[in-house]
Amino acid sequence: MNTRFRSAPLWCALTLALPAWAGPPDDALRAADPDTPVATSTLALPPAQRLDTPDGPADLAAARALWREANQRVAEFPRGHIDLLRWEAAQADTRPAPARAATATPLGVGEVLRASLRLRPGLFTHAGMNPLEQARVRIAYAEHVREVQHAWITAVAARERARLRAAVLDASRQGSELGRRMVRVGNWPAARLMQEQAIEAAAWQASADAELAARDAIERLAGLMGLWQADAVSALADRLPPGLPALPERADAGLPADGGVEAAVLRADPLLALEREPARRAFAALPDGRWRAWDSARDAALQALPEPGQGPAMPPHIDQLGLLRDARLQEAEEQRARLLARASERRAMARSAWARLQASHAFAQHAERHIAGLADAQQQEGQLRYNGMFDSTWQLLASARQRLDALDSAQQARAAWWRAQASWQALLAGAPYQPDTAAPAAAAAQPDAGGH
Repeated sequence: MNTRFRSAPLWCALTLALPAWAGPPDDALRAADPDTPVATSTLALPPAQRLDTPDGPADLAAARALWREANQRVAEFPRGHIDLLRWEAAQADTRPAPARAATATPLGVGEVLRASLRLRPGLFTHAGMNPLEQARVRIAYAEHVREVQHAWITAVAARERARLRAAVLDASRQGSELGRRMVRVGNWPAARLMQEQAIEAAAWQASADAELAARDAIERLAGLMGLWQADAVSALADRLPPGLPALPERADAGLPADGGVEAAVLRADPLLALEREPARRAFAALPDGRWRAWDSARDAALQALPEPGQGPAMPPHIDQLGLLRDARLQEAEEQRARLLARASERRAMARSAWARLQASHAFAQHAERHIAGLADAQQQEGQLRYNGMFDSTWQLLASARQRLDALDSAQQARAAWWRAQASWQALLAGAPYQPDTAAPAAAAAQPDAGGH
């Protein structure tokens, strides 16, 4: 394959040291033995939501006392309610920080690929193979590389989504907690608190879904690598990089100088290269006029076909036995049909893959520069308005949630670009094109709850 079509950014994330994932042969026997003792890890879902509604003050005097106490407490912090809640959360959080190996290098695509190939001896070429066998292995290998890249991209993106969804849940819980305090001092009715609790409930579900999706993506990656022990899978998750590589400035960095997208894909197809020469010989061996006679007979049979729905579905029929018994003619027809079908299919794949590559790059750039950028600017403006007492705490929290949603959309769009790029590279290595169907899930819709 022409190396100028390779995209450096993703593959720069490779870990080039050979992995030590594969164990001795009897390790496979232990993995397949149901009696092998293995600890099963549990899915860490967010803590359950509180749905309690505190009682309001009993009388006016109690309301004034609670109001003075709450305001004195808030006044101790420069930014009021937000800083108070963050301080209280820090005091209550006694969970130890997750342990990470100090020397662990980020898990790159290359390490995953090498580990997976230890389980797939059929993807090695070897001495004694004929050209057709080598071509088939090349295509299967390109498909496997694409599968590994997609799995790695999805796992990294899923971990990032889980982190952002957890942050949205944290902001939603701050709104609910402040709502409880507003009800307690008599400033809010219970119905207003329920709006905040509905926002928190939606955020909890989105966070739990993201955690489950991240677990599924990591398990998929572990399965490709042959990891079967839960502690090894957990260690694998800890080694994922914090995010995907940045987008390249241009989507057409791998386009040939002459713009020949279709030509590049055709040249990369090992089976097409093997089929061209036999087809050329078969066509050259035909006597003059023989092909025209066959072409006429075939066209006459096609013209005799009834329109669909106008009679029974009967295949086209040719009754000229002289043409049908001509072995050279039939071989030429089979070669022509097979070659044209494959070439047409590969050209269509080239156009589709290149269009999706450019579109996904534009979508990702738009999400990063416009959607996320605008949300960031809106939050900064909201922070200024909050500091100036023009916006409420709940408007500030809503702005923070919107910014996190925009960041989620941007990183999912980036993941879609890298998957499209992996599919394009696989096509250039001879694999069939498979469009990315893993469309990013939309952020969970949350009811609006602005105001004081």
